[in-house]
Amino acid sequence: MSALDPLPARDAYPLWAARYDAENAVTQLDQMAAADLSPPLSGCRLLDAGCGTGRRIPRPSRQGPAVAVGVDLALDMLRAGRGGAGFARLVQADVCRLPIAAGTFDVVWCRLALGHVSDLAAAYRELQRVAAAGARLVVTDFHPDALRAGHRRTFRDAAGAVREVASRAYTPEAHAAAGGAAGFQLAQRREYRVGPEVRRFYDEAGCAERYERDLGLALVFGLEFWNQSATE
Repeated sequence: MSALDPLPARDAYPLWAARYDAENAVTQLDQMAAADLSPPLSGCRLLDAGCGTGRRIPRPSRQGPAVAVGVDLALDMLRAGRGGAGFARLVQADVCRLPIAAGTFDVVWCRLALGHVSDLAAAYRELQRVAAAGARLVVTDFHPDALRAGHRRTFRDAAGAVREVASRAYTPEAHAAAGGAAGFQLAQRREYRVGPEVRRFYDEAGCAERYERDLGLALVFGLEFWNQSATE
């Protein structure tokens, strides 16, 4: 197997853990999506499903969540993170099999993770199960347009070798359908494209020509759902 043979997430993310917190164009657009689509987090119960190192989970503040839990499949990711900080509980688990009671969370994030699951419908059913009545779900994913344009979910491991994470090209429509079947109502859908906000990542990589070619290309999409069981 070569370094660029796609690895399943279970194998890839432990190799990425040491360098995972370095930002890139995709994570920058993901941050923009989460800021746009998330409701106010003050006093909420927040789950970050597929949290990586937990670096996105807000620190305690008046505007922050009252309870924060991060779940990730890769134990190495959690160990590389900030689980010892005391403000968020980090748990090793599969997004499709969460060790969490039903109806627990007011806000659920699942960011840049569902492109790695084999059963999108099962993932949404599990996210709906742990969401409280009226809860908000924010999902981001790698845009299929980016995959069609030749972009891949790549990273450098601890030795500096370039690796690729296997990723499925789920469309926003597929996400919306799976979410609706699970009991969520779609509230917003947005696309995040290559533009000035991410140019520095291309420049730092010496890829100015690629930036000009990618300008306007959708790299990330984001969806906000609400748990319509609130009205049932």
